[in-house]
Amino acid sequence: MHLYLSESPTRTLYLVTSSQEELQGRPSRALVFRSAENSPSQAIVEFLPRNEIDLGNAIKLSARVVKGCLGLVSIAGDIFLAVITSATEVGNTRPSAARPETVAKIHEVGFYSLTSSTWDNPSLYEAAPSPSFAEQADAILRDSYPGQNSPNPAFEHPCTPLTKIMSAGTFYYAMEPYWDLSSRLPQRISRDEQASRDITVYDERFIWNEYIIRSLLDFRERLDPSERSDLDECQFIVLAIQGYVGVHTLPLPAPPTNGKPMIATISLISRLGWKRAGTRFNTRGVDDDGNCANFVESETMFSTDMHCFSFVQVRGSVPLFWEQQGLQTFGHKIQITRPQASQPAFERHFIQLIEEYGAAHAINLLGTKENEAILTAAYARSLHIAQNTMGNAVGITHFDFHNAVRLYGHDGVISQVHRQESITDNVDKFGFTMVDSTSNDIITYQKGVFRTNCLDCLDRTNFVQDILSRTVLEQYFSLVRREWVQISSLWSYHRELWAENGDALSRIYAGTGALNTSYTRSGKRTLAGVLSDATKSVSRAYINNFQDKGKQAAIDIFLGNISTQRQVTIFDPVHDLVRDALEKRLPEYSSTKHCTIFTGTWNLNGRAPSSESLRPWLFPRSSTPDIYVIGFQEIVPLTAQQIVQADPEKRRLWETKILDTLNQEQKGRYIMLRSQQLVGTALLVAVKAELIGIIRNVEASTHKTGLRGMSGNKGAVAIRLDYCDTNFCFITAHLAAGHTNTVERNADYHTIVNGLHFQKGKTIDSHQNVIWLADTNYRIELENERVRQLAQSEDFDALLSADQLRRVMDEDAAFQHYIEGPLLFAPTYKYDYGTDRYDTSEKMRIPAWTDRILYKGGSLDLSVYARAELRGSDHRPVFAIFRAEVRVVDHTKRAAISHLLLENVTATVPGERLDEKLASLTLFSETSELPPPSSDDAAWWDTPDHPGGVFVSIPSESPGSQRHANPFESPGDSPLSSPSSSEERLYNTLQTPLAPEPAVASAARRPPPPPPPRSAKPPT
Repeated sequence: MHLYLSESPTRTLYLVTSSQEELQGRPSRALVFRSAENSPSQAIVEFLPRNEIDLGNAIKLSARVVKGCLGLVSIAGDIFLAVITSATEVGNTRPSAARPETVAKIHEVGFYSLTSSTWDNPSLYEAAPSPSFAEQADAILRDSYPGQNSPNPAFEHPCTPLTKIMSAGTFYYAMEPYWDLSSRLPQRISRDEQASRDITVYDERFIWNEYIIRSLLDFRERLDPSERSDLDECQFIVLAIQGYVGVHTLPLPAPPTNGKPMIATISLISRLGWKRAGTRFNTRGVDDDGNCANFVESETMFSTDMHCFSFVQVRGSVPLFWEQQGLQTFGHKIQITRPQASQPAFERHFIQLIEEYGAAHAINLLGTKENEAILTAAYARSLHIAQNTMGNAVGITHFDFHNAVRLYGHDGVISQVHRQESITDNVDKFGFTMVDSTSNDIITYQKGVFRTNCLDCLDRTNFVQDILSRTVLEQYFSLVRREWVQISSLWSYHRELWAENGDALSRIYAGTGALNTSYTRSGKRTLAGVLSDATKSVSRAYINNFQDKGKQAAIDIFLGNISTQRQVTIFDPVHDLVRDALEKRLPEYSSTKHCTIFTGTWNLNGRAPSSESLRPWLFPRSSTPDIYVIGFQEIVPLTAQQIVQADPEKRRLWETKILDTLNQEQKGRYIMLRSQQLVGTALLVAVKAELIGIIRNVEASTHKTGLRGMSGNKGAVAIRLDYCDTNFCFITAHLAAGHTNTVERNADYHTIVNGLHFQKGKTIDSHQNVIWLADTNYRIELENERVRQLAQSEDFDALLSADQLRRVMDEDAAFQHYIEGPLLFAPTYKYDYGTDRYDTSEKMRIPAWTDRILYKGGSLDLSVYARAELRGSDHRPVFAIFRAEVRVVDHTKRAAISHLLLENVTATVPGERLDEKLASLTLFSETSELPPPSSDDAAWWDTPDHPGGVFVSIPSESPGSQRHANPFESPGDSPLSSPSSSEERLYNTLQTPLAPEPAVASAARRPPPPPPPRSAKPPT
């Protein structure tokens, strides 16, 4: 196929089948793309016979033959069509099948704009002045991050980072439209004939372009069956996996079959999951949905004219919440971020494995070094708890790979793996899948899966998976042809496949080839291999620390993970109407629940916990909050040593003290959901234990403001989370000190707001509800003695009139749109330690409300704002208690209502055309134009068309019609129907003719009737 561009009358791209493809039997068709007017993320797509389009004025955008379309993506206000411009055939993975199952590797991808000719020059993909991947990704994200408006360092194509990812030789697709590369062999065989030919039936865990191709798949579903079949035959739509595919063919020493020698094909297909995709130090562990980083399904296949063998293994990061922050060299600084809240996500992960594969046995290859030992202990503890509910369906073997290599060498690792009874027992128990090549019937099923991991799930994992693959393949040979076990060329190909697999997966995740692959290829450990591994280790350290941030951002854009990103949709008036109606009916498929959030802030002045009870601060009322958010400043002394490397021990002591206090009340067990520290600033979030299953997507982030962003003695720590379907962001900060440094404090605030980011482009202001609990350091601009007198007499209004923060907020210089509760307590700074006296030292600090809590968000209702009388620091702690309304969406009911709405819209009466019905339908807008206001001379309800405010309804011209007046109203007998709103009742009432009433003359102005509702214009 070829890609053409026409600028007349509007910019249009044509993807057209070539004459050679038509000779091969493909339909003569064209897929036509253009952008929709006034919509930066909507395209118009048509599927037309080729003879209905005029290419007379069109130009060919690429001299290369296009292999297919990967989808549509919106970047920086432009819509781009992604097409494959170069690919090579890898091989037929199952020659014994009735139809070929051939795989192609993608080498180059082009992105062509539907909206602008600026990016038509292909040389923009090769922008030489821009060597940094991170700079390229930052250019794409310039609209996503407020405050990053620096000019692009080079005039380059906005899709250059995406092009680099897609053109790295790690993406593959099926060359025939009737087979699914994303699914393993037994899945494909088990499908019926219709499902096996449907390109939309695939394993959604592994289709990497699902986000950008979704609109085209939806477009395909709306076509007639014959057109849908033509679209599939043209292979315009391509579904791509990332990972590795290798194929080798070899002759076998066996009696000829049908006069031909026995030919075998050995293949390895590794499918990398996209649901927690990313680079080595940026993506670790598990997410709340049970998706693991670097999750890969690897399938070894061996195909002959007799049988097709399949053995599947998986790998994935340790399924706990853990990460590696800061500069990582050759030691690994590991932090388990939610040690008490990992179990729900851990169990979701293993439940998914059981549902998908039948059973799961984990092989943990981590060592006994401090950090790896911490992960191993937590892994074993969580799996032991999971076994209480999952039983023998899950198990684990701990095998210290590095220790085995030290004791026995790489050769000895193989024998040591075979000596692990839990592994060999499960090899026999799980078995493999075997399919009869003639009948395509499954003879045996694989009944479970090995889940192997090390720290990165690369080098050690690949080595052991190679061993398991050979072990099970030998088991198969012992059943069909024992002599095949002795074929050296077969095992040479097997080693080569696994070595290439290790390199490919390692390049994707870590940026270099895998370690130990020299041994995997040759079966020997050589000096050249050792030097190669050392070089790769150094390269990894550089790439992972300094280049992967930009690559991670580009991956997130490709997958649609950026919070400000809008998915490209294809113009469809039916579904657009349904989407709008669905948004208006939110209360029908959602509910609300209330929760109580306690927030507190305290500058500790570097002091450790004492015997002083925290109950007056943490339990000021009889109720027990659902969530505790505690912010500390100066949790350690701000010394040079602490600034360089902060000691986390004091934070741990305070965590223990807080949890002990919370759980002493015995009104509910609390766990530490997440904590984070930046030198002296720390933020802790504790929740009731029963909430850990519904609080999701918990992330932490920090941002330095000291010494122009280089030092963490001042700065902010933030934690964000989703409580059901409502999100919250909590920030604790320590702003610039000094009585007169108001401008510096304002600058710190803006630096934090503009510079603090979470994953996937989320910022502070992108959240629905935000609470700051901070030592803001804003002071009171009055004389010292005057402040002390007013504080003593509790004349807080006089103090507040001179408060720097209130003035700053009134002037919109900082904390715009935030609210603070009434200040009905004395200034919290600065006291003599252990007393109720304000500072009597030589400096005699002026008392001030430095410790403040501010908030914004429609879900937050402030109940209490006060201070606690604790004397363990020179500050007094402050707290605020909020009642929050949380939205809970029933996604199943939402889908059902969407289906009903779609049926109601598309249903037509005899003789009615759908396009005419759609043309007549409009959704009532919440922002419809209001009439002009009344004046002394005229009332707004008294118009020439409606004298005296009387509205007359005209009966429908077709009273026999049985369809609903409102196409978005559910049928009355629907289980999903709900009482109509007041607007709907009024709208239905207005369908009944009203008798006009004469206007009554009066010298006085007439009282107005109730105004017509904004969302329903009465018929005229």
